[in-house]
Amino acid sequence: MRRIFFFYGLICYLLSVLTVFYLVGFITNTLAPKSINSGVYTPVWYALLIDLGLLALFALQHSVMARRGFKQLWAGLVPAPLERSTYLLFSSAALLLLMWQWRPLGDVLWDLRGTPWAPLLVGLGWLGWLLVLCSTLLQDHFEFLGLRQAYDQLRNREAPPAEFRTPGLYRLVRHPMCLGFLLAFWLAPVMTLAHFLFALGMTGYIWVGMTLEERELERSFGDSYREYQRRVPRLIPVPWRWLPAEAMAAK
Repeated sequence: MRRIFFFYGLICYLLSVLTVFYLVGFITNTLAPKSINSGVYTPVWYALLIDLGLLALFALQHSVMARRGFKQLWAGLVPAPLERSTYLLFSSAALLLLMWQWRPLGDVLWDLRGTPWAPLLVGLGWLGWLLVLCSTLLQDHFEFLGLRQAYDQLRNREAPPAEFRTPGLYRLVRHPMCLGFLLAFWLAPVMTLAHFLFALGMTGYIWVGMTLEERELERSFGDSYREYQRRVPRLIPVPWRWLPAEAMAAK
């Protein structure tokens, strides 16, 4: 049974990684058979209805399944070592459905190709994807994607208790992964209406998700996390807040 659990965790991990790689191609209109601006054109009202429904479904699945109350409800159905893997399985399914059924909208809001701004926006967009990757590595990539939990049960090892850590980028902003996604979603040399709708919907979800996540972290880590909130901005790096309290007082 342990090997089956580990194999399940491995499949969920690989699916999650492949889904994110496909998302990169979907957003950047490269290397993916279907991108955010391709597909079957339908009447605008119908495309908007489908796209908004897909965004709502993704946000609902992502937010509800991540909440402590939901985890308590399904604790009797999903073994604890597979909880994270199962969450990611449903998240990948929701995101793949969104990309598969996404409807393009032909209007172009801006097109900066051929201008000096285009390579800058492309570079910053790829910097966003790099931030996403670095954020998972800093917080234990394999634990974040559920594979470590499955491996620990295979080796019959107890998972270590959760600890509050702020490595690297997390000392500059509280949510570097979310910052990376926002850069990747918004900084494009060509912004169509479909891309704008996707970026706007994901921005709303990210903002709500950050708020809910921080409430959970406050419950888990108490004053340690509240002090972290006081010192470190949520998304936008503020250099003078990196200084220790003594240096701030001397200014």
